[in-house]
Amino acid sequence: MRVIRVLAPNPGIRELEGTNTWIVGDAPALVIDPGPDDRGHLAEVARTAGSVGAIALTHDHPDHAPGALPLAAMTGARVFAARPVAGPAEGPTEAMERIRDGDQVSTGSVSLGVVATPGHTPDHVAFFDARTGSLFTGDAVLGRGTSVIDPPEGDLAAYLRSLRRMRELGPRTIYPGHGPVVLRALATLDEYLDHRRMREEQILTALGDASRTPEEMVAEIYADYPTELHELAARSVLAHLLKLEVEGRADKRSKAGVVRWSAIEPRSCERCGRPVRGRVRLCGSCTVAVLQE
Repeated sequence: MRVIRVLAPNPGIRELEGTNTWIVGDAPALVIDPGPDDRGHLAEVARTAGSVGAIALTHDHPDHAPGALPLAAMTGARVFAARPVAGPAEGPTEAMERIRDGDQVSTGSVSLGVVATPGHTPDHVAFFDARTGSLFTGDAVLGRGTSVIDPPEGDLAAYLRSLRRMRELGPRTIYPGHGPVVLRALATLDEYLDHRRMREEQILTALGDASRTPEEMVAEIYADYPTELHELAARSVLAHLLKLEVEGRADKRSKAGVVRWSAIEPRSCERCGRPVRGRVRLCGSCTVAVLQE
């Protein structure tokens, strides 16, 4: 299966060298993540593909998706997305076709399975070719470094489930949204899961018996990282704290507009035994049931 990368001219802290636009299969080819609406980049994508039969988006972030409709106008290709957007004078269903978990995106000799991988964004999907073990991961897995999980759109618990699901597919090669191709697919997914476990342990250790802000923890946990990355790191720490809060292992208090977090012992619902959030005695379901009794 032919896979060619055309690198978008949008390098940055989040984008690394730029967005990877993937051309998959012989003409008519499938284009994954055409990137920003940069006419020079889109012209190069069309030229390299030879003929574009379909365009698919892993998610709708501005470094991945804006080029989709202009490229469709240039080539006549269909656009597929989990969260369709409207064109200048069209409704969403006319501009893009919605895809869901388990669907297939096909054109020419290529047919890739749609795998829901929420976490980086709610609409994030990956595309998988079971014959070759090729997995196109968007921002769920990068070729270098780790993905940014930025609340409230980012959800760490969902992201961890998505990592485990991608691992269950048994991929051999990962074609990421940014960075180089990953040839050790399973090992990299294991490293991603291990990395998140390590960060969670570091955050719980940093909390200790104190109440701290994400920014205060970043200064300690990410002390060896460039300071220009600390703002993104604070968002990642917040994602972990929100997950711990849902699990009943962290709690937050606001004073004078400053939110501080504390580690707490996990608690169980006194009625059903399920984990509860924060310092409450009953889970949400049991609270409603008691009020109705």
